[in-house]
Amino acid sequence: MNTILSVSAVNTYVSFKLKNDPKLRGIAVSGELTDVNINHGSGHMYFTLSDNQSSIKAVMFSSSVQKLNFYPKVGLSVIAFGSIDVYERAGIYQLNCTQLLISGKGSENLRLAQLKEELAKSGVFNKPKKPIAKYPKMLALVTSPTGAAIKDVISVAKRRFPSVKIKLFPAVVQGIEAPKSICGAIADADKSGADTVILTRGGGSNDDLSCFNTKEVVMAVYNCKTPVVSAVGHEIDVCLCDLVADLRAPTPSGAAELCTSDINEICREIKYLQQSIKSAAQKKMSYAESEISGFLRLINAYSPQKKLESLKYETAALRASLCSLYSQKLSRFEKDVLNFKQILGSFDPMNVISRGYALVYNRDELATSVSGVSSGDNIKVVLKDGSFTAEVLSKQTANADNGDNSI
Repeated sequence: MNTILSVSAVNTYVSFKLKNDPKLRGIAVSGELTDVNINHGSGHMYFTLSDNQSSIKAVMFSSSVQKLNFYPKVGLSVIAFGSIDVYERAGIYQLNCTQLLISGKGSENLRLAQLKEELAKSGVFNKPKKPIAKYPKMLALVTSPTGAAIKDVISVAKRRFPSVKIKLFPAVVQGIEAPKSICGAIADADKSGADTVILTRGGGSNDDLSCFNTKEVVMAVYNCKTPVVSAVGHEIDVCLCDLVADLRAPTPSGAAELCTSDINEICREIKYLQQSIKSAAQKKMSYAESEISGFLRLINAYSPQKKLESLKYETAALRASLCSLYSQKLSRFEKDVLNFKQILGSFDPMNVISRGYALVYNRDELATSVSGVSSGDNIKVVLKDGSFTAEVLSKQTANADNGDNSI
């Protein structure tokens, strides 16, 4: 009994067999484009290749579509490079196309495709790109001295960046002698000390531009230590030297623009920077002035001179206060002394004597009572202006009723 397979299993098996058939890998198929559809969302291109007897479906993914140097349209005879694959969901086998060339010169296109693949495998196209100088002192121009490209480059470069020096390294850019001439000019330009090498020529046919698709020229660009800008032909023309150059320009004029800065834009940037610096400086100055003013206020508040003036004022106030207090104390003391003097004066015997009293001494002792003397005693009587001696003839005592008692 036959094995029963699902549709998916059949398609998967067929896909496996086709993918592993070496005769269907890396093939080149020639035919005419009879149906072309580019999905604008994904960028993938779906097309049909036909000849007089049959046709085959084909797909080219967006990464490969972007590398095309022509617009594919119905009726074009092309050579499609790729491998046979199966779209398992629909059970349709198709050509998975990685490169598409216009036929007519099939052998030349095939040679170019093979050279491109060889260079890609060797890593030539993966070399890190060198940066292009923004403000170049010198540009080395590798081109024909009689072509239109030299005029375009010089005109645009001098208009944009007048100070740049442009040195021509003349080369044959068309014909059998062109590859050797271009390689020599690139080598000389690399030794010139230029900031950038511009490899350029104007537009032309595929034959005219074929020298820029030679391995010699590609390797000369690859080995150049100076950054290289490639500007060969028109914008739609893509050569192998464009892929290895540090930068591709669509036209000679475009190369001059990419290799120079616009002096007017530089002036505007400088003016803007000057204004920015001035504004920043003014802000800094204002802030600094504010800080200095604050510090000065603090310095003035705590300065020795201010302190000295304050101490002088306090000293003067204290001196005045002490003087006032001293005067008050002295005045009070003088009053107290006067009072004490008056009090003491009231007890001074001389003051009493001056009012008509006398001091009586008996044998050098003050007699304060009649009992202290006897009749016949010699007593000394002291008056305010002198003294004299007297004899006690008699004495009498004073009694309570003021009566006199004689002895």
